[in-house]
Amino acid sequence: MEGDLKSVYKLYCLFTVGLTISSLRETTKARNRRSHNCLCRKVLCIALIVFSECSINMQANFRQILHNFLKNEGKAFCTTSTALSKPFTKVSEADGVREITLCGPARNALSVNMMEEITHNITKDQDDVDLRVIVLKAEGPIFSAGHNLKELNSDSKDVHRAVFKTASKMMLSILHCPVPVVASVHGLAAAAGCQLVAGCDIAICSENASFSTPGAQVGIFCSTPGIALARAVPSKIAADMLFTGDTISAQKALQYGLVSRVVPDALLGEELSKVTSSICAKSRSVIELGKKFLYSQIQQDIFTAYRLGENVMISNVSMIDAQEGMNSFLSKRKPQWKHTSE
Repeated sequence: MEGDLKSVYKLYCLFTVGLTISSLRETTKARNRRSHNCLCRKVLCIALIVFSECSINMQANFRQILHNFLKNEGKAFCTTSTALSKPFTKVSEADGVREITLCGPARNALSVNMMEEITHNITKDQDDVDLRVIVLKAEGPIFSAGHNLKELNSDSKDVHRAVFKTASKMMLSILHCPVPVVASVHGLAAAAGCQLVAGCDIAICSENASFSTPGAQVGIFCSTPGIALARAVPSKIAADMLFTGDTISAQKALQYGLVSRVVPDALLGEELSKVTSSICAKSRSVIELGKKFLYSQIQQDIFTAYRLGENVMISNVSMIDAQEGMNSFLSKRKPQWKHTSE
């Protein structure tokens, strides 16, 4: 009986460590991190108790498994646990404008946690009719230094996959968001930080802003940042930035089409307010229709784009808010939007 019990202990020991590693790899939702980490601690504590009941050979196997776990996953696990006490973003919402402020450590590095929070805050209640525009801004002297290299400095491809998969999900959440997403940028936006700016619908920056994709300098080409960058600037400009890693100024970014507007540092907030107020004054349903078609037609040849555009315009004209807009213009009065897709 004692031998059978020890065999069960051995299996449980291996199972619990495997469960911990597996769950760490699969968990991606920031709101689940706290309960997930508590579970991991309990599992590891029980596993250590079971360890004392194992044979010498099994203890050696267990030590190797635990060593591999700490080497590949432990750093990220400890970082996650510590960081739970402080959010990576701050969110405020008023008058139809949701502001998401990056406030992470280490130059607002886009860790998995931060990217998950950004994605969650973009997608949260995004169909609420009162939400008209989302703003991405940052605390501190820079906008974002890009990915957290500590997360990439791991031997685990699963960790690497989680980082880039989370980044792609974040970028696509901006694309699919029904309302415009506006970046308000000061200081440096590098690598994935530059990607985040390039992926926004509108980007306003201060004169002290700068942009770069310097990944090749540390042996990691900015492949995914280049996706958004190449869709925002001419191909030769994108190639120049990606191959050299050189930093460009705010004025160059405006010239190349990476940003929409450049203003003196002290006027960044005022310019942002002008843009968001202008968007909020429009029909949400009309803006949503327009954003969706804007990006879908870019992928089409010009003949298909015009054919699809005709149908979108016909649908648009028949909308309640379109009728209200035309009637209010002809009557010289302010429109009363219903913000409905009907």
